Amino acid sequence: MATATPVGPLDYARRTWVRLMLMVVFVFLYAPIITLIAFSFNDSRRNIVWQGFTLDYYGKALRNDSLIEAFGNSLTIALASTIISIILGALVAVLLWRFRFPCRAGYEGAMALPIVIPEICMGVAMLAFFSRVGWPSDLPWPFSLSAITIAHVSFSFPFVAVVVRARLEGFNRELAEAAQDLGATEWQVFRDVMIPFMRPGLVAGGMLAFTLSLDDFVITFFTSGPNTVTFPVKVYSMVRFSVTPEVNAASTILIVITVALTATALWLQNRANDKAERAVG
Repeated sequence: MATATPVGPLDYARRTWVRLMLMVVFVFLYAPIITLIAFSFNDSRRNIVWQGFTLDYYGKALRNDSLIEAFGNSLTIALASTIISIILGALVAVLLWRFRFPCRAGYEGAMALPIVIPEICMGVAMLAFFSRVGWPSDLPWPFSLSAITIAHVSFSFPFVAVVVRARLEGFNRELAEAAQDLGATEWQVFRDVMIPFMRPGLVAGGMLAFTLSLDDFVITFFTSGPNTVTFPVKVYSMVRFSVTPEVNAASTILIVITVALTATALWLQNRANDKAERAVG
């Protein structure tokens, strides 16, 4: 008869107390989200009472013109900020990876500052900045979204820079030197050698920036004008009156989009890492 393998001193995943702790943490984190998604299908205006399954509130959410307009604003801001963040993040990543210059450590710390400071502080700072410079709030669409886009770029591009720089750590500098020996210019080396190598990191960082921008509420709340409403801000305004299944349906749509984009970014990152390991092996 086969006997069970004894638990080793470092085999924490097999310890009962560790499994119980992980289960409690997962329940604490995901039970509210699962409850929200479940009650988005509730055939009742009251969220606390389950009366049956329905998809009517998804139809109401999709027919809500103000909600669709807010979602369009969020997509526009997310796309614009993602494109700008990819460009800035890639350039900053190459700068920090390749060059040595005075105060490099200070610059690197300042670049990472938007990642670590609370969003409320970032939102207040951006509000004070735009008020100080007199940024107009009555511009026509899509220029009315420019303040929010700038604010989103300011906290999104450091995430892209971190991901791309981590990708560059596995770059073989001899490839760039070989290209230069064959007559390639600095721009050709960057375009034809480095960018293809950075592409998985650019895609993963771009997905992360898009998700952060699409989900952001705090910074957007401080930088949005009176006539500019994004999807998270619109959902918040709906919640202030009552939490209805329509609010749950709108929130579920946002959660599904966010999870799908995050999963895609992680898959691309893992795929790139697997290719790099196979190439080294």
